[in-house]
Amino acid sequence: MDERETRFTRLYDEYHRRVLTYALTHAEPHTAEDIAGETFLIAWRRLDEVRDPVLPWLLAVARNLLHKQRDRGRRGRDLAARVRALASPGDLAAWDVAEHVVERETVLAAVAALPERDLEVLALVNWHGLDTRQAARVMRCSGPAFAVRLHRARRRLARALEAAGDPPAPRDVTDGSARASRPSAAPVAGKAAR
Repeated sequence: MDERETRFTRLYDEYHRRVLTYALTHAEPHTAEDIAGETFLIAWRRLDEVRDPVLPWLLAVARNLLHKQRDRGRRGRDLAARVRALASPGDLAAWDVAEHVVERETVLAAVAALPERDLEVLALVNWHGLDTRQAARVMRCSGPAFAVRLHRARRRLARALEAAGDPPAPRDVTDGSARASRPSAAPVAGKAAR
């Protein structure tokens, strides 16, 4: 073992439990373990920058990671709230409320399953109304590269909707029968990804 590995092993053995304890005071156990692991991954990569006292440096890294984790969770909840708000009064009048809730929950589950990079790409186009060129500028990539990202995000959303299962056929509120042309997951994906 070389000097670098020896130093890191000593640092890990001495401080891992304390970093994990810190993370556990701010997050669920599975998240805290991830935060502690990522903290030491950063410490390994930046080992030359780690100076005594070591613990404050490690805890600052863990704290930053916890803040990023919270921000990702907040963005996901905000996006889910925006999707919930897309239901119009017309949707509620045309569909049985229980079936509408099931379909909406299916869409929310599919959206929640997407990686954050896909959510950002879809949000730039759908919620912010940017065209491909404008969104590419925001993402700091070329127009064609953004178009590929958008295509892939839409495809993953369609697959997530299919995986979530096709919701039951909505009933016509006037006679209780299933409508002949019920919406499928594909048009929902198209609306969500435009």
